[in-house]
Amino acid sequence: MRRTKEDAELTKQTILKAAVDVFTERGVAKASLEEIARKADVTRGAVYWHFKNKMEIFDVLHENLHTPFIERIMEGLEAEHPNPVGQLQELCTNIFLDLDQDEQLRKTLTLFMLKCDYSGDLKCSQEKHTTAKYDKIQAFSAYYKRAIKLGQLSADITPEDYTLAMNCFMRGILSEYLEAPEAFDITTKAPILMKIYFGGLRTDNV
Repeated sequence: MRRTKEDAELTKQTILKAAVDVFTERGVAKASLEEIARKADVTRGAVYWHFKNKMEIFDVLHENLHTPFIERIMEGLEAEHPNPVGQLQELCTNIFLDLDQDEQLRKTLTLFMLKCDYSGDLKCSQEKHTTAKYDKIQAFSAYYKRAIKLGQLSADITPEDYTLAMNCFMRGILSEYLEAPEAFDITTKAPILMKIYFGGLRTDNV
């Protein structure tokens, strides 16, 4: 029984990986479950066993991308930290460094950031993804609230606006990197860019 469950999970992950490639190549609207099954080298029945339609696959891909990210952010909030700005700088830097080592993560991010046209059937998914984005902003805001309380950042700016600015900055870096990974040495540039950004925010001398 255990082996059967492991095999089923392996098949599911194979289908999801294949879906990223098919959605990227064909577009979500034009892609079919048959194409995904062929790419994954499984039957259409195997695809339907795990997913009722391609929109469910699309949403699961987003959830798999978003959930570990939120969990990672929340882990840093489990205990009080004397330097939340530095903590956040390290977290953001490591996110970029890990991205450079994970090809599947890069492919999935490229799909959602550069290849998606949220129209037609994808409109409903966009609403779900917007909610997930709000969850991320709320999680990051907690770091800024702590930093303001400790005097590391100006209280004239809200935690939400600090988070919005950071989100825009990081999305810009991600876009530059994902559009041409071979021309953007993120392992070298990410620590420098994060140091510039977070260093410019601080009101203390740490």
